[in-house]
Amino acid sequence: MASLAELLRELKERSGLSYGVLAKRLHMSTSTLHRYCNGNAVPAEFAPVERLARLCKASPEELVEVHRRWILADADRGRKAELAASSAPEPEPEPDSDSDSEPATGAGPARATASTSLSPSRSRSSSHRRRTLVLAAAFAAVVGIGSLALAVNGSGDGDQHEQSLGSTAPADPSASPSDRPGKARPDGARGEDSGTPLTARTRPYAYKDDCMQEFLVNRRPDEVPERPTAQDAPGWVGDLGAVSARNQYIEVTVQGMGKDTVVLQGMNVRVQSSGAPLAWNNFQMGSGCGGKADTKAFTVDLDAATPSVTQKDDRRDFPYKVSENDSEVFYIAANADLHDVRWYLELEWSSGKRHDVLRIDDQGKPFRTSGREGRPSYSWWGEWERELQEDG
Repeated sequence: MASLAELLRELKERSGLSYGVLAKRLHMSTSTLHRYCNGNAVPAEFAPVERLARLCKASPEELVEVHRRWILADADRGRKAELAASSAPEPEPEPDSDSDSEPATGAGPARATASTSLSPSRSRSSSHRRRTLVLAAAFAAVVGIGSLALAVNGSGDGDQHEQSLGSTAPADPSASPSDRPGKARPDGARGEDSGTPLTARTRPYAYKDDCMQEFLVNRRPDEVPERPTAQDAPGWVGDLGAVSARNQYIEVTVQGMGKDTVVLQGMNVRVQSSGAPLAWNNFQMGSGCGGKADTKAFTVDLDAATPSVTQKDDRRDFPYKVSENDSEVFYIAANADLHDVRWYLELEWSSGKRHDVLRIDDQGKPFRTSGREGRPSYSWWGEWERELQEDG
């Protein structure tokens, strides 16, 4: 199977850029970039790999393939590390100076007066084995009672919790899947560390056309930095506390984590809160934008009484199937004109006898989309300039 390094080298050569130029733009050393492209190192997070691929003008299909190969390379690195740790010889216990002393005499059973002292590394190894046995016993107990629920979900307020295997309890049938704890990765990938057979990586501001994305910001135009690229949008949004205005375009890449096929049964919308639209200034990412861009995606009407995911155009509806060699990319276009909505998605999946949901959100926080009708709107022309005409 072709490796991550091979694909990165192919993209690099096609770009025509040198290692030095790419490293400078990626804010990393040239030697680090060489190691990634030669296969001598695998980034701990997907973010630098994605930035490299985008800088080399990778297509959407190539980005999905880069992500798939990074997942496999990261998992292979973890297996090698575990193998190396398990094969390392344990140091022998140090002899105790009192080991040759005579046992105490008396009326009772003989008692050894010498105590056995283990070296620190030996003690840590023994402690590690004890912890492993405790975890194994806890796992066996849960399996004996029912099924081990390690769904990747968050609490209702969007905060994430890392579930401890040693304290896992049987899943409460009366609890909704979104009430069960889970874990999120810093790069937006969900499910890789939780025992679920699939992972999902989310780009919450995946606009393909600048005119598709607008943000509400609670600042004056002279306090707002220049418009970001799509790649830099998450940082720009986070720094300013910006909120997607009217439309939010989300990309979700779902990949299986093992040989077994995972069936994606459906996707549901969960609204955490809904209120009046934000009375902030609106900033368009494009200059002189005309009509709305045409995109093929699933849509979500956040103003509806019960928002749902609806297939659009020629996109086929659920179910879908994924595995470690096959992924699916979903584009979700959410719209809010009348409300300020905090929301997230739940992806229903099944694999064999297992069935659960995977929470899709913005790295542990709900997505947030607000209407912007009547708000002052600005476009970037070297500086933010107010639009003379505004549509509703």
